[in-house]
Amino acid sequence: MTTNGIAHPTLDAIRETRHLIDPYILRTPVWRWQTGPARDLLGEETELFLKLELFQHTGTFKARGALSNLLSLNEQELARGVTAISAGNHAIAVSYAARILGTTAKVVMMNNANPARVELCREYGAEVIQVPDIHQGFEKVKEIEAEEGRFFVHPFEGPRTVLGTATVGLELAEQVPDLDAVIIPIGGGGLCAGISAAMKLLQPDCRVYGVEPEGADTMHRSFASGRVESLDKVQTIADSLGAPYTAPYSLAVCRQNVDELVMIDDEQIREAMGHLFRSMKLACEPAGAATTAALFGPLRETLRGKRVGLIVCGSNIDLPTFAKQAR
Repeated sequence: MTTNGIAHPTLDAIRETRHLIDPYILRTPVWRWQTGPARDLLGEETELFLKLELFQHTGTFKARGALSNLLSLNEQELARGVTAISAGNHAIAVSYAARILGTTAKVVMMNNANPARVELCREYGAEVIQVPDIHQGFEKVKEIEAEEGRFFVHPFEGPRTVLGTATVGLELAEQVPDLDAVIIPIGGGGLCAGISAAMKLLQPDCRVYGVEPEGADTMHRSFASGRVESLDKVQTIADSLGAPYTAPYSLAVCRQNVDELVMIDDEQIREAMGHLFRSMKLACEPAGAATTAALFGPLRETLRGKRVGLIVCGSNIDLPTFAKQAR
């Protein structure tokens, strides 16, 4: 299927990508949530299934897209090394992929990036360059790409990235049949594009909900205008969802497969972090709690009594930050 000349992921391509990255990733578990707020707020008739990508290598789903990209490079391209721009999780994933595939990574991160994430990149062997903000970060990574010939691994855009994230949806559809709905967090849109494409191919009756923080609502703006949109400033505690713009490929795939977008605020995210910690014993970063925040907030009545999948996308957060943010 194509939209405005853009080819969408096919089931064969998603399965081929899964086979390609399989030696380097984990098939993350799904857990049925039946305690605490899951029962008290939504009732026992609602079935909730958490796809636990926080247990993936590097702590997030990002390893899938990074590996999908690096494994597509030829020997000469791989030898020149790779570069990336990230608030943390994508940089960590690219650093991991570069190390296990025998090349080098130079990653650009913001000055306010969580120190634990910066250190993890260095532990994987990457060179880290820090800049004041994400806009300067994209300028710097383009400079590195041009001057050093490194392959730029985009954090959320492009067919290879989306095929990597689609393997999350492939697994979920195989692990939990007959879902009524799935809720997916949105930063730049790469995760949502991939999972939504896989779910619509494998479980076409499953409704797909994308969730964004109020201070990083580029996908909402892009759906409204029908084109890529950008923000002058990102304002949310969910820094992993703080992409400053949408991009053509991931936007087109999301528009094809996402049934509805919802927004949440930072306080709802904090409360969801607390629910997941107390009830499920999961210490999630804010982005990892976004789908729970959407379920217990704007989607509560809509999805009451349904079979719902929630993507817990990651958890690279240190203890002091978690303690400060969770409610």
